[in-house]
Amino acid sequence: MTKSLFPGFDGLMSLSRREGVDVRPTLLRVLTDLYVQAPTHSDDEQRQFIELATRLIDQVDDATRASVKAKLAIYPQTPVPVLQKLGLVAAQEGRRVPLAREIHAPAHAPSPARTPTDAEQRMAANMAMQPKEAAEIHDMFFNAGAPQRALILHNLAQTPLKAAPRIPTVRARRAIQILEMAAIANDVENFTYELGDSLILPSRVAAQIVDDAGGEALAVAARALDMPSPNFQRILLFFKPEIGNSVDAVYRLSRLYDRLGDRSALVMLAAWRGSTLAVTRAKYQSSLHDSERQRARAGASQSRPGVQPGSSPAVRTGIGGSSDR
Repeated sequence: MTKSLFPGFDGLMSLSRREGVDVRPTLLRVLTDLYVQAPTHSDDEQRQFIELATRLIDQVDDATRASVKAKLAIYPQTPVPVLQKLGLVAAQEGRRVPLAREIHAPAHAPSPARTPTDAEQRMAANMAMQPKEAAEIHDMFFNAGAPQRALILHNLAQTPLKAAPRIPTVRARRAIQILEMAAIANDVENFTYELGDSLILPSRVAAQIVDDAGGEALAVAARALDMPSPNFQRILLFFKPEIGNSVDAVYRLSRLYDRLGDRSALVMLAAWRGSTLAVTRAKYQSSLHDSERQRARAGASQSRPGVQPGSSPAVRTGIGGSSDR
């Protein structure tokens, strides 16, 4: 099962201990989601799931354990050792015990945002991003490699450029749910549509973010939605198999995401939005220039005199004859 469902499991566990990025809660959730999707499993799949799940159950937080417990409690093919590990089966009788309601982890109150000073507000108002600047940042980011992208995002936090407004909390939560479901189903079309709709991005830019091989653009988009880190990791593992199958890639993006500030993401979001205006202007600039030239030519032809050079107009006398003056 590790080859078909999660080939890099052992490598991720060893790297987790070495690098200090704890992805064990995400791994257990992913393993559980993948396991309950199939109605039946082979003996080898059950054996490997028992081995992996029982190792992780004691190493995760209560909220993750409660979520996994709720899913496996109603799944008919959950192995007995896993049920016992979760306290769902009496160890001696071998039968399920009544379930209590799932206990959700208490929600942590967000720390109050610091009110910007008057000077910061005036600077932000005066440094609204122009379409040309937005296009330059957009192109610089997508043309850069992984180290350069991390540096760009770090520098964006220090710039006085105006950031995009935060996505409303209710809309962001809805988008996170839809994006995660689309990622699990590998529904690229709906994932791209929801990403563009929630971040108010044109389809061209949304597709560029989704198709980006490095994954940094997707990290920026997720941070702009204030997506929790475990949700982002699950999307990586499900939706980006070329990243999810690489131990180094998963940890590189996980570290980047945890260090990525909201301001950097929102400034990049403003650049993505503004770059569309620059592309539109460039697209129609040549046609507008041609129209101006045509109007200038038409005006010049209308202002030409009716008498051609080399001819002299007749001079009328007051009586009705022409004069030889």
